[in-house]
Amino acid sequence: MAPRATRVVGIDLGTTNSALALAAAPEDERDLQQPEVLPVPQLTSPGFVEARALLPSALYLPNANEFKREALALPWGESGFEVIGELARNHGALVPARLVSSAKSWLSFAGADRRSRILPWNAPAEVEKVSPVDASARYLRHLSKAFEAATGATLGDAEVVLAVPASFDAVARELTVEAATQAGFQPTLLEEPQAALYAYLARHEERWRRELQVGDVVLVVDVGGGTTDLSLIAVGEEDGDLVLHRVAVGDHLLLGGDNMDLALAHAVRARLAEQKRSLDAWQFLALTHACRQAKELLLSDSKRQTAPMVVPGRGSGLVGGSIRWELSRADVDELLVRGFLPPVGVDEHPKQARRTALTELHLPYASDPAITRHLAAFLSRQAGALAKVPGSRPVEGRRFAHPTAVLFNGGVMKAGPLRDRLVEVVRGWVRDDHGAEVKVLAAADLDLAVAKGAAYYGLVRRGRGVRIHGGTARAYYVGIESATPAVPGVEPEVTAVCVAPFGMEEGSDPVKLERDFGLVVGEPAQFRFFDSSVRRDDRVGAETSGGDPLLEELAPIETTLEAPGAVGRVLPVRLQSRVTEVGTLALECVERDGDRRWKFELNVRPTEQG
Repeated sequence: MAPRATRVVGIDLGTTNSALALAAAPEDERDLQQPEVLPVPQLTSPGFVEARALLPSALYLPNANEFKREALALPWGESGFEVIGELARNHGALVPARLVSSAKSWLSFAGADRRSRILPWNAPAEVEKVSPVDASARYLRHLSKAFEAATGATLGDAEVVLAVPASFDAVARELTVEAATQAGFQPTLLEEPQAALYAYLARHEERWRRELQVGDVVLVVDVGGGTTDLSLIAVGEEDGDLVLHRVAVGDHLLLGGDNMDLALAHAVRARLAEQKRSLDAWQFLALTHACRQAKELLLSDSKRQTAPMVVPGRGSGLVGGSIRWELSRADVDELLVRGFLPPVGVDEHPKQARRTALTELHLPYASDPAITRHLAAFLSRQAGALAKVPGSRPVEGRRFAHPTAVLFNGGVMKAGPLRDRLVEVVRGWVRDDHGAEVKVLAAADLDLAVAKGAAYYGLVRRGRGVRIHGGTARAYYVGIESATPAVPGVEPEVTAVCVAPFGMEEGSDPVKLERDFGLVVGEPAQFRFFDSSVRRDDRVGAETSGGDPLLEELAPIETTLEAPGAVGRVLPVRLQSRVTEVGTLALECVERDGDRRWKFELNVRPTEQG
């Protein structure tokens, strides 16, 4: 058995910012009382390196003559023609065609080949692109080098917990692990809302048992730069002790601080237009970047009422050269609160805009910016989520899952007016449905809680503290083509068979389906997979139609399974499945009358073991 790693490290690989935290070190046998954030050295301007708590998840790909190589040198001796972090984000705002951003969101987008060189999206031909996996690996490699510079150790020798959105499916999780492997370490994955709650537990190890009681339901609202992540974690009881169960997660919503920056930029542009001052496309991107900086300045300093912005001029065609503007706190509060957190009823769900027949291929951004409507839909879908939590006392007939506490996470939720509005709306829903008063848990370090919580989870895995039980956030299904006579113009029906039920624990023993299936070998074939966050009661082997509206289809696997001597045949096989330690789905087809096996992990090419 391999010796246990002496260091426990938590990583938040964020859409907008990433962070690194340490929870145990060999020189501190009693473990750190609180996980500590390790500052990350990064270029802040050419030739200048500063250590910051956050590493912007930005990669800039300069042209060969843009910087001198020595101006991009880092403390660990590396220099090259790429920039990661603060300088990448700031300089990339001026040259967006060379800036890679939102790589994490691309990891979860099944509509793109995430291993292909597609970023920066729509960049001109002279820009050497990278894949979403490679971009993520570069961020993780930078964090790894920073850790090595600070501790003298490597992440490959540490126990690393890497946080991912709860809404990430098995494919996105597998690709995240692949990026970490490229960076030189093997992580354990943890859902980000769980990490935020672990950070709360770590900070309030004595107090949390008084604040939370059996029957409480914690709604974790995590709004970051690019995504909104929702989870429900219930407090139950087993053998007289409090236990925590993650019972539901929301959809993967590309809705966050980036949308808010755009909203502010559009508002400012409209006011400039009233003054007969126009912006071209390049200046609008610069304005969006300036709005982000001004917004963050206002939200980080409650006493400041205005923040200045400057948009560079574009030659003699723009009267007055650079455009200067002041963004006010009232503007931020009004535009963001009214636009993104409108007071809606719990029955008001996201509006689906009418789609244009032809659309630009890009990330699947949320069409409705109202976070409150997405939250209403999430709680309504999870009305029965609490029924099987040990020790809980769910009330029959409720229209939606009632949270009794709210925990905020993500940089966007540092804004007091946004937090206050969301709590006001949720309390109104629960009060109108005759529920208990909703309390707000004391969160801290909203930008850093995920990294700290991930590090603390490493200690929980060693027996310290309370563990949040959850398993898979979805049930997973494989598509089985029905055996029906051929009919012109009619495709055979597909039945979705459950191979991993909701809540299946990571690292558990494989489960077997006690029936035969036919496996097509020796010729091209497609394997179809589905998942569901609401079919909570399906057991292994349960069947439903592939067209069930409660299912979502994942990216298929196109492959040819090699089977010498059996080309084009259909072999009888039995299926068995498990959820790996990192939370990916592993499926194995075992030949009934032979010893051949074909193993799958979603988005990983199957291999034959004979």
